[in-house]
Amino acid sequence: MSNRFKSKFNIKKGDTVVVITGEDKDLKKPRKVLEVYPEKTRVLIEGVNIVTKHTKPSAQNTKGGLVKKEASVHISNVMLWDAKTEGPTKVKRTREEGKLVRISKKSGEVIK
Repeated sequence: MSNRFKSKFNIKKGDTVVVITGEDKDLKKPRKVLEVYPEKTRVLIEGVNIVTKHTKPSAQNTKGGLVKKEASVHISNVMLWDAKTEGPTKVKRTREEGKLVRISKKSGEVIK
């Protein structure tokens, strides 16, 4: 992404999100964000987009074989989970006491 300005995202590492599109779509099952890649606009989510990788035998892994691991999904395919309303929610940002905080649009609660 060769933009002049850095993109700002409402999703951070450790947040609880739901997948809203794709093969792993489930609006009732919240999952944890493991990593955010802002330069690629992608997120790594626990238990989503499992891919099979073929590995050669090496000094660390003497057997080799098939390894299942999570691959990243595009950030537009996930929404933050609102624990109070138990559903996906949009986010707005406001300043409170000089700090920028994220607020759930559905419940009005501050997202930690």
